Amino acid sequence: MPLRLTNFKPVGFDAAPDEIFVDASGKVAATPVEGAEVLDLKGAYLSPGWCDLHVHVWHGGTDISIRAAEAGRATGVTAMADAGSAGEANFHGLREYVIDPASETIKAFLNIGSIGLVACNRVPELIDWRSIDIDRTLAVIEANRDVICGIKVRASGVIVGSWGITPAKIAKRIAEMVDLPLMVHVGEPPPLIDEVFEILTPGDIVTHCFNGKAAGSIRDTAALFKMAQDMAERGILMDIGHGGASFNFKTARDSIADGLRPFSISTDLHMRSMETPVYDMATTVSKLLAVGLSFEDCIEATTNAPRSVLGLSGADGLTPGSRADFTVFDLEKASIDVADSQGNHLVMDRVFEPRMTVLGDDARPAARRLPPAG
Repeated sequence: MPLRLTNFKPVGFDAAPDEIFVDASGKVAATPVEGAEVLDLKGAYLSPGWCDLHVHVWHGGTDISIRAAEAGRATGVTAMADAGSAGEANFHGLREYVIDPASETIKAFLNIGSIGLVACNRVPELIDWRSIDIDRTLAVIEANRDVICGIKVRASGVIVGSWGITPAKIAKRIAEMVDLPLMVHVGEPPPLIDEVFEILTPGDIVTHCFNGKAAGSIRDTAALFKMAQDMAERGILMDIGHGGASFNFKTARDSIADGLRPFSISTDLHMRSMETPVYDMATTVSKLLAVGLSFEDCIEATTNAPRSVLGLSGADGLTPGSRADFTVFDLEKASIDVADSQGNHLVMDRVFEPRMTVLGDDARPAARRLPPAG
């Protein structure tokens, strides 16, 4: 039914009226709509819908994926990208059973490895040249242009073994051929992180950018950090991708203090990270706030920046005729002990508390999952 949103603090928009009207088709209206349900947001913030650029939601199709609903609106997220759970051989299932039925907007980075993460790390998707089928990958991309937002490669020793940088180079070539960005997972070598950096171009995404893995971190040497800074200035996108093994408080704190801000804040939610240490988007963005990222940069990296990668509205989302896509949240004082992926702890004194999402003319309650406030 039509909605009238009132009593809110807009953030992340170019401009915002005192009230927002949503018509029965789910579009933002320029004038009051008859019969609208009034939603008093009680002074909470209202932003473009939170967008998570790195999740794993091919539940049942991989052994680590959660259900899309567990990463989505119930925790304040209205849009997300599955980051390589499916390759060309099983993408049709991800689309039919996850992407198409979801309330949230879901797009996907297609894994360059044909089997994707069906048995994550137990059966690596990039063992040798037989793991990649270029012709079938190109065909799947062309058949699913509306939902495939890029190519994903895990350029990490535990996946590629002695194959090194070659899978990343193949993935980059295919991304260039289809004019899509490459999302590259960085971590323990081989390949070395600077080998990966050398093949990237503006629009590509480095996920796990603040990992703390020895010989796989941007903080390993001064030259590597300078390389990461230069890349970010050239338009290569640094993404958090927290996950169970890929976010380090010191790496994040020192990098932010030295001027390197992440382009996007993402969770890398999956079965092995959701209960701890990641929990949800709200907790993840609160961690970035705690290590020195400003409130405004946190909002940008959770809304407009990742939404731009998925081709969604952002700061212009209150333009009449746009589909309503909002997250309602508070920023509250707290005392919550949290850990990074290496087990280091800090106490967050402020946390993002999602209250509601609005997608079209559908408003639903939202809440942070864990941990509880101290």
